[in-house]
Amino acid sequence: MTTKMTFLLALCLVTGMLMIACGGAADNTATTNTATTNTATTNTTTTTTTTTTSADKIGVAECDEYIAKVETCLGKVPAAGQAAVKSSLDMMRKAWRDAAATPQGKAGLATGCKAALDQAKTTMGSYGCSW
Repeated sequence: MTTKMTFLLALCLVTGMLMIACGGAADNTATTNTATTNTATTNTTTTTTTTTTSADKIGVAECDEYIAKVETCLGKVPAAGQAAVKSSLDMMRKAWRDAAATPQGKAGLATGCKAALDQAKTTMGSYGCSW
């Protein structure tokens, strides 16, 4: 039961942080600057992502897919929200790794990570991410 509670708490935190990162409507004047900044950030993030993704596998395919896709999309998140999304992702990764330590936790993670991935498709889609 503790594993499920930890997972649900982590899922709620990530969803909340993604909502905060979305913020609302962006200023039209800042769109050009954001696009330029995101291009530079994407290159840096891609390099970091390759190292992080291979080193931090959860061991549940759905969770590993979620982490890889959100990390890939991180460069498209506005600079103001990137830290929040990264922090949430790090918390989820730790909670999922802890939950995956038991067979019961792994079984629950498959469903939970699939739900998180479905939610992220909608949330991260607003940044131009697709998967």
